[in-house]
Amino acid sequence: MSGSGRLALCAFAATLMAAGALLPLVQSAVWLLHAGIMLAVVGGLGALTRRVPLARPLTVALQGLAALLMLTVVFAPDQALLGIVPTPEVFAQFGRLLTEGGDDVGRYAIPAPATDGIRLMLIGGVLIIGLAVDAIAVTFRGAAPAGLPLLALYSVAAGLSGGAGGWLWFLLAAGGYLLLLLAEGRDRLSQWGRVFGGAPRAPGRFSSGSDASGGRAPVRTGRRIGVVALGVALVVPAALPALDGGLLAGTGAGNGSGVGGGGTISAVNPLVSLQDNLNQPEDREALRYRTNAPDTQNMYLRIMALDKFDGTSWRFSQRKVEDVPDRLPGSPGLGPGVSTTEIRTNISAAGWYRQNYLPMPYPATQVDIEGRWRFEPAGRTLVGDRGQSTRGARYEVASLLVNPTREQLAAAPPAPSSLRREYTEVPAILPDVVKATALDVTEGAANDYERAVRLQDWFALDGGFTYNTEVDSGTGVTAITRFLRNKEGFCVHFSFAMAAMARTLGIPARVAVGFTPGTQQPDGSMSVGLRDAHAWPELYFEGVGWTRFEPTPSRGSAPDYTREDVPSDGPSDVARPDTSASAAPSAEPSASDSCQAQAAQPGECGPVTPGAALPPTDSGFPLKTVAWIVLGGLAVVALPLLPLLWRTRIRARRLGSGGRSPADATARTLMAWREITDTAWDHGVPPDESRTPRKAAERIVRLGRLEGAAAEAVHRVAGSVEQVLYAPEPRPGTGLADDARRVREGLGASVGRWTRLRALLAPRSSVRVVWAASERWTSLTARWSPQRLSAATRAVTTRWRPSRQRG
Repeated sequence: MSGSGRLALCAFAATLMAAGALLPLVQSAVWLLHAGIMLAVVGGLGALTRRVPLARPLTVALQGLAALLMLTVVFAPDQALLGIVPTPEVFAQFGRLLTEGGDDVGRYAIPAPATDGIRLMLIGGVLIIGLAVDAIAVTFRGAAPAGLPLLALYSVAAGLSGGAGGWLWFLLAAGGYLLLLLAEGRDRLSQWGRVFGGAPRAPGRFSSGSDASGGRAPVRTGRRIGVVALGVALVVPAALPALDGGLLAGTGAGNGSGVGGGGTISAVNPLVSLQDNLNQPEDREALRYRTNAPDTQNMYLRIMALDKFDGTSWRFSQRKVEDVPDRLPGSPGLGPGVSTTEIRTNISAAGWYRQNYLPMPYPATQVDIEGRWRFEPAGRTLVGDRGQSTRGARYEVASLLVNPTREQLAAAPPAPSSLRREYTEVPAILPDVVKATALDVTEGAANDYERAVRLQDWFALDGGFTYNTEVDSGTGVTAITRFLRNKEGFCVHFSFAMAAMARTLGIPARVAVGFTPGTQQPDGSMSVGLRDAHAWPELYFEGVGWTRFEPTPSRGSAPDYTREDVPSDGPSDVARPDTSASAAPSAEPSASDSCQAQAAQPGECGPVTPGAALPPTDSGFPLKTVAWIVLGGLAVVALPLLPLLWRTRIRARRLGSGGRSPADATARTLMAWREITDTAWDHGVPPDESRTPRKAAERIVRLGRLEGAAAEAVHRVAGSVEQVLYAPEPRPGTGLADDARRVREGLGASVGRWTRLRALLAPRSSVRVVWAASERWTSLTARWSPQRLSAATRAVTTRWRPSRQRG
């Protein structure tokens, strides 16, 4: 294969390898197959136009036109003339799809469904990057700058996916770039001829001209430098914590990233992704758990608490983290007189679910989990350190069911001044209507507890609010006032508005983010999906601690202590939880003896001990499936190129340098003659094995219309063949590989463009593969049953062999 062909093939491979980083963004990987086919067409067209040759800008323009035509056929055939010719309506359709794609990107969580808009953005983007790489590296012969579009493709993918796939996609993209550089370096070396590089190869081995021993030393050195540089890029950031935020930092798809060494954690607002989860077209399972809790309606899985409201959004404060203790410290504000029961929950996260904060019941007292996790005491959360995430995690959590009475909440003393000062802070720009509405709703309430219940019931029952996940998820003061006016929103608006209003009334408040309890499965486990994502307010009451409220209508469940007709349990000793609840987990849940047979369902008949949580049914990112799809796509693309690839390989072996013995010299001479014969056959001059080498040479020169150096090269090689076959002392010729190349160039110059194209892509001599397979099959069958030699096989062989009497 020529240097340009190698570069084009490497540019195609490098673009596809970098495009792999986009796979975690969407649920389906079929788009990559489509992009690969289109890239192959664009690259093939570039290779053909460069062989003509055409002007470089014209080559790029034709490739761009081909990409446009393919995008038109796939995405806008109804608007195109004859289904393929772009019209103004086609570009209008592209604009609509791109707009819809942008909306879908903002609407859906990763991995998003492969809508037409998203597919156009992905396939079109990969085509543009592929065209840029091909133009820079191959057409304009500058492989090094071609790394910039590849880096842009990987960076965009890594940024959108939050680093999902991390090192794997980086290795693929970097490997593709190194492949491109090596191909260009080898091509440049081959243009200077043979460079001394050490001892020759062992006798009997062949190589192409560019693979000669002289060029291997510089190429090997470049390869080693590239591998070392790639290794440094991967190892150094992992070895030095100060570089943890680099290109391969595991930022995750969650809401923040932790740092070790007793540092701090910070988080971005997670509510945009929460709305995306609620609007998913398919409720994808993220978690599955088993618990010995007597009732799962209060099993909210809390991820984090947003405790800072600056007027534009609610955020997670920057706080110190520490090592996870064997048993977590007591829950802030919880007194000994409140009824509590310790329960245990076994949780499994899906392989695709990547979250830096650990979902678990609140308040947790003990967590058993493998990996690099850190504990943040104020929010009682566990955060992953140095890229640690929940992906595929299995863990056990001991937590408390806190059951305060209405009387205990109503009689709660004021919170400590430091806590009130931090958690009742509201921005100066908060509109007066927020506090005025809070005062109006809670008018006549005797204490903070009654005010909190009235706020909850006003949002959930009495205020005329409507639950709607399509409403803009803004979190600032404008969004709150708009929500209070329009009375339409989802959990974000209800929790934020109630927390802000509670703060205006002097009640410490924050917003928790996580999941509602989920759906019970036939095997007794609970399944938590994306649509169970939720936000709720937590209000602080001294003696009870942070207490959950549920203002969102049709979501979750209102706590028992906010309803008048639900009795509360008596107090128990918080330091000595129920021993039956904290027993070691068993394999399956068991029902209480007093439970009736028809009601013997887990969670309905008192405490049961949880078994091991089964993995979620969603196994996560289908890496094996994607790999098979990509391999299948590459096979489909490569199938038409098999004759070209076989012919290139055979030519390299025939014209490569072998050993130096007389037998090796004879073999090289005969292979060079076979190469000239097959090259003539590819260009329309079939071989005639009945002729002597001299007569065959005259026939090739005459039918191939060869002149000058090409004709002399044919006769020279034919003379060398006669020498090694018939002379008493064979004298093999020299420069046979160069003569074979001259003949090939002469034959190409004497035929038309389409004949040259066929000789390249569908060489006639590739039928020798069929002959070889037929002969091997005949030999194989003859070993065990000579009488079963297939007449069909002989007929096929006879049919495909050219006549020995033609010309």
